[in-house]
Amino acid sequence: MKKLNARRGGFTLIELMIVVAIIGILAAIAIPNFLRFQLKAKSSEGKTNLAAIRTAEESYYAEYGYYVSADPSPMTINNNLKTTFADAVTDMGFAIVGWSPEGDVFFNYAVETATGDDGYMASAAADIDADTTPQRWGYHKASGATGDVDGKDHANGLGTCTAANLGGDEEVGPCTQQSGNSHF
Repeated sequence: MKKLNARRGGFTLIELMIVVAIIGILAAIAIPNFLRFQLKAKSSEGKTNLAAIRTAEESYYAEYGYYVSADPSPMTINNNLKTTFADAVTDMGFAIVGWSPEGDVFFNYAVETATGDDGYMASAAADIDADTTPQRWGYHKASGATGDVDGKDHANGLGTCTAANLGGDEEVGPCTQQSGNSHF
């Protein structure tokens, strides 16, 4: 005798709906965390390149006895898109100290020197999360003669980095509280 409601192989509709719901919940948790991780990784570019600019400036100072100012480069940046790096002024600024980032960049970089060229402020600015609030990072080397030096105003109205806001001397750090505590 054959059973009328004998179960055959396969999944019921309810079982499939439960699996889809579980996948949806996992995606709802994972996707925002992944996007946040991506933005933090993009943010690290600015800090890493500032450390490289510091090394180039210090090497140049050791050889020639002064630091070199550099206009904000690249001239424009695209929100959350990489831009080809190009010195704002050919054969000036970053080209003199021998610094150029590898590949395209999210950040706009600048260096402002103190009177007497014995101190400087290197800064990086970008709006990598496209929320119209720029993220700014800086490195300050106080001048022996004039003390603090503030950064240059970055392209696209991204603002400046000031020694007072940076908080520490001779270390890469956030120029604003919002830059250091990203809302990614």
